[in-house]
Amino acid sequence: MTNLQPALFDTMFNMRAMRRLKPDPVPADMVEQILRAGQAAPNGGNAQAWGFIVVEDPAIKKQIQTYYAKAYDELVGPHYASIIENMDEGPDRDKFERQVAATKHLTDHYHEAPLMIVACLNVGPNGANGGSGASIYPAVQNMLLAARGLGLGATLTSRHMIFGKDVDKILGLPSGIMSFAILPIGYAEGNFGPVGRGPLKDIVHKDQWGQGYF
Repeated sequence: MTNLQPALFDTMFNMRAMRRLKPDPVPADMVEQILRAGQAAPNGGNAQAWGFIVVEDPAIKKQIQTYYAKAYDELVGPHYASIIENMDEGPDRDKFERQVAATKHLTDHYHEAPLMIVACLNVGPNGANGGSGASIYPAVQNMLLAARGLGLGATLTSRHMIFGKDVDKILGLPSGIMSFAILPIGYAEGNFGPVGRGPLKDIVHKDQWGQGYF
């Protein structure tokens, strides 16, 4: 990128997942801006079959956190522990352990985020399919960008979907409506910084898989 890159690129390249949030309330006008950004996203056929739940009730947040933690304790945590056990000592292991610690912190304090935005989609009587996410995750990304642009910390979480039916019941979702992501949002405890990604040449192919583009 050149020195003339627009602010949008600065936002995208410095939108690290912020898993440590302060309990301070987020002003209502900021919440509305985030939601408007989500509503502006592309979606299949412009059907706009989405819905967004702003969760601020401590009791509801705690109920959701219970399932979020259950998924960590039963599946995610043991998986991470297995990975760490098989890693050699060194910078890579240290970096991964820090990431796991941040994930565990979010798990334990999930319900303490001042607000959660739950991104839902009307999947109809047949349920979700392989293309369903295309009509809701662009809205999620827009809301993450908006939060970052407003100086707020946020991260995309979808672990609750392991117990999706239970969480959707807590949220009062009617039949045919399904939650796809929960965004805990608040003022970040840490500093924003660049996202950590590998070399582009490792993931980009030309014309067919396996042919190098760069």
